[in-house]
Amino acid sequence: MNSDVLWGALLASLTAVEAWALLRHKEGYTLSERIREWFSTDTRTGKVVFTVALTALYLWFLPHIIGG
Repeated sequence: MNSDVLWGALLASLTAVEAWALLRHKEGYTLSERIREWFSTDTRTGKVVFTVALTALYLWFLPHIIGG
């Protein structure tokens, strides 16, 4: 199986799950709501941990994609 098919299936399934969550109109189902809970972004420590983790991802991902 082609890796493009696998990545496409993954992205399609994530999109389907998010669409399902949005259509449910219930609190706590969307990815952003889950991330807020997982990282406890309502606390100072959670905000710092999330910010550091996301910044680290960006610092790796941008050069990785742009620089090849």
